[in-house]
Amino acid sequence: MQLSFAALASILAASSLVSAVPLQRRGTKMMTSKTRFNAAGAVYFITNEPSENMIIAASINSDGTLSLDRAVSTGGHGAHGITDPLGPDALFSQGAIKASAKGQVLATVNPGSNTVSLFSIDPNTPTNIQPLGDPISSEGEFPMSLAFNSDGSRLCVLNGGTVNGVICYNVDKKTGLSAMSNTLRSLGLNQTTPATGPPWNCQPPRLQRGRQAAARLRQGCPAEPRLSRPPSGGLLPFSMTVVPGKNAVLSTDPGIGFDVFDLSGGNSSSAVAIDGQSATCWSSFSTKTGNFYLTDIGTSIVTEVNIDDNLKASIVKQYPQTNGSSTIDNDIATVNGKDFMYVLAPGTQSVEVLSLDAPGNAQHVQSLQISGPAKASGVTISTNNLQGMTSFIRQ
Repeated sequence: MQLSFAALASILAASSLVSAVPLQRRGTKMMTSKTRFNAAGAVYFITNEPSENMIIAASINSDGTLSLDRAVSTGGHGAHGITDPLGPDALFSQGAIKASAKGQVLATVNPGSNTVSLFSIDPNTPTNIQPLGDPISSEGEFPMSLAFNSDGSRLCVLNGGTVNGVICYNVDKKTGLSAMSNTLRSLGLNQTTPATGPPWNCQPPRLQRGRQAAARLRQGCPAEPRLSRPPSGGLLPFSMTVVPGKNAVLSTDPGIGFDVFDLSGGNSSSAVAIDGQSATCWSSFSTKTGNFYLTDIGTSIVTEVNIDDNLKASIVKQYPQTNGSSTIDNDIATVNGKDFMYVLAPGTQSVEVLSLDAPGNAQHVQSLQISGPAKASGVTISTNNLQGMTSFIRQ
């Protein structure tokens, strides 16, 4: 999802201070024999392995399909939150890795190292990413989500462990990240490190009702977060995607379906049920269709949602993906005038590509397999640890 800096505190869904680990050798493992130069863009996600966290980069072709290219070490380590039973969605979050097209930079969390890594993106070969500075302390524990401002000059990170909260950084294209003064804000959550989350198949009746944290930005710095309950009928707000042109956000809600938060002080907030849903947890917005697209890890279904000018939400259509694919993180990119949705599916160790041809008309166009090329190139991946999805399109 593309988010402005002003919306940052709203989109970071809900750890002792630590020092950044020394810069490790950033190994690159090629997953193809032919790198695609002048590709339309790239998508990125992370292996999130405790032994070594790596970014997997795939080129976006002119027709919106993907071609695997390489895996690059972040210089940090991944981690899996505490669950019973163990399953996908190790970080219980959206936004573990984010790219800025304007800034031509890419950032990722290293939850096992309590650090954040920054990379430059070569616009001519977007899978060619290079580290900018050392991984830097997240100033908390179990970093799980992050976002850039509109031009990629600032980055904010959410920690979700015992020491939790938000901190922001200046982005320097030569030296990397530096913490901004007076931006560290605690959420005061009673959490563990690694963070404790719901079981992967998400059974909401056994879970405490969630809250949303929002904070206004003053002179580029977040104020103290304000916690609010979901609208009537809502249970567990998870992701947050800004409703364009409105002071409102859509939050997926694995307890019911999704929530619409009216942040203007009006009374248009609502909780909307998705019949048969299991754990609807990730969301993104298509500028071409004007609709939102939500993914459910339990049912492996993509749900298309419309929100009108009065913030009234309705379900447009649903698109079943492969059974057991455990669809999680997703992002939408515009390629040659058409929107494409990229969905990480750790259950089948693949990326599912959907062409969003028109409202109510999404077409599945590709299943990009990860496991074979990863094994052949010596990249360790596992169903339980794969996480994140972000896209970069050449400007």
